[in-house]
Amino acid sequence: MTDIKTAELSQGPIRYRELGEGEPIVFVHGLLVDGRLWDGVAERLAGEHRCIVPDWPMGSHTAAMKPEADLSPSGHAENIAELIRSLELERATIVGNDSGGAISQILATRHPERIERLVLTNCDMFDRFPPFPFNLMAPVAKFPGGMAMLQAPFKIGAIGRMTYRMLAKERIDPELIASWLEPARRDPEIARDTRKLIVSANKSYTLEAAERLEGFERPTLFPWGTDDRFFKLDYAKRLAAVIPGSRVVEIAGGGTFVPLDRPDQVADAIAALMAERTGHSYVSW
Repeated sequence: MTDIKTAELSQGPIRYRELGEGEPIVFVHGLLVDGRLWDGVAERLAGEHRCIVPDWPMGSHTAAMKPEADLSPSGHAENIAELIRSLELERATIVGNDSGGAISQILATRHPERIERLVLTNCDMFDRFPPFPFNLMAPVAKFPGGMAMLQAPFKIGAIGRMTYRMLAKERIDPELIASWLEPARRDPEIARDTRKLIVSANKSYTLEAAERLEGFERPTLFPWGTDDRFFKLDYAKRLAAVIPGSRVVEIAGGGTFVPLDRPDQVADAIAALMAERTGHSYVSW
């Protein structure tokens, strides 16, 4: 992909890549991955769209945020809104996955004026933020030395690969997994950033978002992998029933990391949504 750029936000630097021209799409990954989760999707969409692929400060980023940065789910939503403003965009299509999908829901309820369309692939919602067993990380991370305890098993490469394997149906390059785990293990400031999201993520955010999304009036799509052990298809259908006019596209053989498993089908679903005409009616809370 293209060269890495840096946006200096009020909470710290966000590194991102851009490719293509046209209507902007901003991608939002989740915990302990980076923008490379979206490479296959973004490369397919770049022929007609401006794809903005940030490395959000969720544990695999390489530029630490300011010590005082708010990296709770709501703080991450503010970072997305600020990045859109910093790039001088009026609004953008937001595409989220995993915990990044939960944050995208929060963004939609707090800054709907920044969203042209909302695309949620397999992600946390309702009472599953985070799902078991990942919800066991927060109590450990809250203790002094807790992050070191969480990281210790991942020093064994096989454990890291096994954990990520639960999230994807297709094989993930072991070097990619190692590169996702390395920043928080190597840099105490990155570990500090990561801890902030881990200890603050809880279902109160997604339950509140689900209630408020009843008034969200932007085109919304759920391209959903049907083989996900953590975020079942029924959850996507349930949230789609909340958001007016939204719909679900079933993607067979996709797991939580459906952008890695089925990039062609995810890109096709997004391209079809982008091709539809969009009005500009916003709800403010």
